Amino acid sequence: MKIKDVIQAIESFAPLQYQESYDNAGLLFGNPGWELTNALLTLDATEAVIDEALARNCNLVIAHHPIVFGGLKKITGSNYVERVAIKAIKHDVAVYAAHTNLDNVRNGVCAMMAGRLDLQQCRVLVPKKDLLKKLYTFVPHTDAEKVRSALFAAGAGNIGNYGECSFNAEGSGTFKAGAGTNPYVGKQGQRHIEPETKLEVIFPAYLEGAVIQALLASHPYEEVAYDIIRLDNAYQQAGSGLIGSLPAPMEETAFLQLVKQQFNTGCVRYTPLRGKPVQKVALCGGAGSFLLKKAIAAGADAYISADFKYHEFFDAENQLIIADIGHFESEQFTVDLFYNILTEKFRNFAPLKSTIQTNPVNYL
Repeated sequence: MKIKDVIQAIESFAPLQYQESYDNAGLLFGNPGWELTNALLTLDATEAVIDEALARNCNLVIAHHPIVFGGLKKITGSNYVERVAIKAIKHDVAVYAAHTNLDNVRNGVCAMMAGRLDLQQCRVLVPKKDLLKKLYTFVPHTDAEKVRSALFAAGAGNIGNYGECSFNAEGSGTFKAGAGTNPYVGKQGQRHIEPETKLEVIFPAYLEGAVIQALLASHPYEEVAYDIIRLDNAYQQAGSGLIGSLPAPMEETAFLQLVKQQFNTGCVRYTPLRGKPVQKVALCGGAGSFLLKKAIAAGADAYISADFKYHEFFDAENQLIIADIGHFESEQFTVDLFYNILTEKFRNFAPLKSTIQTNPVNYL
């Protein structure tokens, strides 16, 4: 197996197109064509993690946080980022990061958090826009089902929890086959009128290549007529944060104790209690203060995230409880997510989980 095979598995789950514009997810060091010895899974690609990879014969480190985030103008070893780069490159250790793309995918980092609390009926808190496209094509009636099935198999036609969605309208298409053509119907030099089905399907933009390939391979015409437009619709399967409901309402202090226990944190910073039960819970891995107003608007009783500043706690305005559990603590189960993705894709592959504690924050 090559490193690119592992990358493909991760990106089929969390496409790079889902990452935020400021991010730097993807392969940071190394060659995707290298033969894979093994992969080490971690939250942060620190120097100690690179040493661990070498000691455990892993030439690929898969991290959540990109070790190179804002770019490098020089590599002299003057800080930990440069030292990681030097060590990884010197010893042919590839470093890959899946960051906000893994945060934004519906079953990603936030879903791991939600699973710790057994949240039900979860949905993306702020779905992303500009991720969807629509295909229009025109097919002879007799071939419509063949083309539909091919497009569905390529990943088109999914809307929320519904699959194989399409719209079909009957009409008539006209064309005149020119010299050198071999028309599926009609004759050269003569205008032909063909009863056709207008077929419409929606698909994530990153699948455009696969969808077009499926269309061309399944369509009977030499020249396939189709249109693709970008949609402004929010994509419910990708975006920031998650919101769901506890199996039953909980008293506030008991809820906070559950959060502390389930996220193995030494400290939960929280806003004043409201004297109301908690059932509807919003959450976001990492620094999530930017979603506070969205959590309030969604009717959440509590919002679990990290890295709130002092004055941002006032913004709760007694409309919900903010529970700041720490950055590392909110994302620690990302390693398990990587493991699940890879072992489900490759049944005979056993990636290794790092034993290095990379959390730079300690509690007394």
